[in-house]
Amino acid sequence: MVTRDSYHMTPDEFRTRGVEFINWIADYYERIESYPVLSQVKPGDVRSLLPTAPPITGESLENILKEIDAHILPGITHWQSPNFFAFFPANASGPAILGDLLSSGLGVQGMLWMTSPACTELETHVLDWLVGMLGLPETFRSDRAGGGVIQDTASSATLCALLAARERATAYRSNEEGCDGTLVAYTSTQAHSSVEKGVKIAGLGRRNLRVIDVDQDFAMRPDALSSQIKRDREMGLTPCFVCATVGTTSSNAIDPVRAIGEICRQEEIWLHVDAAMSGTAALCPEFRHIQDGLELADSYCFNPHKWMFTNFDCDCFYVADRTILINTLALMPEYLRNKPTDSGAVIDYRDWHIPLGRRFRALKLWFVIRHYGIEGLQFHVRRHVELAQEFARRVSAHPDFELAAAVPLNLVCFRHKKGDEANLKLLERLNQSGKIYLTHTSLGGKITLRLSIGQAHTEARHVDAAWTLIQEKSRGLG
Repeated sequence: MVTRDSYHMTPDEFRTRGVEFINWIADYYERIESYPVLSQVKPGDVRSLLPTAPPITGESLENILKEIDAHILPGITHWQSPNFFAFFPANASGPAILGDLLSSGLGVQGMLWMTSPACTELETHVLDWLVGMLGLPETFRSDRAGGGVIQDTASSATLCALLAARERATAYRSNEEGCDGTLVAYTSTQAHSSVEKGVKIAGLGRRNLRVIDVDQDFAMRPDALSSQIKRDREMGLTPCFVCATVGTTSSNAIDPVRAIGEICRQEEIWLHVDAAMSGTAALCPEFRHIQDGLELADSYCFNPHKWMFTNFDCDCFYVADRTILINTLALMPEYLRNKPTDSGAVIDYRDWHIPLGRRFRALKLWFVIRHYGIEGLQFHVRRHVELAQEFARRVSAHPDFELAAAVPLNLVCFRHKKGDEANLKLLERLNQSGKIYLTHTSLGGKITLRLSIGQAHTEARHVDAAWTLIQEKSRGLG
């Protein structure tokens, strides 16, 4: 019997197939506007096309790529389409894809400084760059008391901030004894659902999450927060965590960070600021007013994978005092002990988040910053904001439509004046057309359509076509 020495792909095979796959991706971007933005398949359609059992012998990548075209692409919602206006974007770009490819090729597991010093030190360096690029407080720099780390998503950043807040409030007793049911967290009615999930995972319990009322612009009311904290203290509870949002998911509302921060400082409560989407706007000095009061925050995060052309996943999470975060999450089993760590001279990012293992995410972020430069990134952010403001003006001028919220940046919330049923019908017509993809929310108790302009390749012609289609599909609503 003849046996093979190896089933691995050889470097020459990888080189040949790699070129084919890069070409496929480039071709995909060239033809992306030909696909329905929202996948039109029904539940189970994709699986019904796949082989019922795995292959006994290996198949050629050529055949696999053909099945991608035939069976997988119909089930893809094209997030990279310039006609994707739903949710918030999850952007990719050429330099980010190449940086991610290099990261995959190196196959680094960067849990410790020692396991790949460049993985840690490049990440620290790039995150310090971003402090200056965004005009963040200097306390978030690694050469101060704080520092930054790349998380997978803002949900993980919120959870880590919540855990650090829990331990600071209990002098680290919660790590030893568990929560006693007296810790309370606060956020607004418009905050991301990750805050609620976080309090459940962290052991505070959903009943100890206080959801604070918002004002007419859907931003958290500081007076309502202060009153709720006072009531909770009178009940013998311990307020420990507040999450403010800069750019809420539903309406892009911006909480008054300074007023909230002053309350948190006075009450000795951890303030986390979630700027997952809108934080990228601070690349432009004219938009940095959204960060007013950020120096009062204990932690902060934003997602380059949303609006900074860095493909998913990449969240930048900063703390003003890294010691609290590290003391909350650090463990030292014998199999991880090493001289650089014991010396205290290095950062081990495994102590800055939930998982032990970590990918070399900093490469793709570094590629993006170096390819675009600050000027290039600012250009695209400003252009997206301009397009959104122009779209908002068109909505305001139309007799059948109205704005549902202020438009501070690049999200336009609007509705047809005929009511909820008409707006849901309009949304269905738009998405079933395949030409654009929008999502909805509820603001002030009314169904509201959201048009988010932030996809990397969206241009004026795409927004113009979307507005034309919206008007066309609104005819006959009743």
